[in-house]
Amino acid sequence: MSFSDDAQNKADDLKGRAKEAAGAATQNDDLKAEGQADQAEAGAKEKVAEVADKAKDAVDSVKDKLTGR
Repeated sequence: MSFSDDAQNKADDLKGRAKEAAGAATQNDDLKAEGQADQAEAGAKEKVAEVADKAKDAVDSVKDKLTGR
């Protein structure tokens, strides 16, 4: 995962946490749910990026074995 993707996911997670807290404090269920959705989306993006990184590492490992590195 690139640094900018990681930073964006962290920012989205924090934004979601802030919305959820604001919604809870103001008893605004819609804002609270929106914050939870933002957090879930950030988490999903992070997992996808992790899987992509692992797949890239596996491909690189196979390439290295085939080229004798």
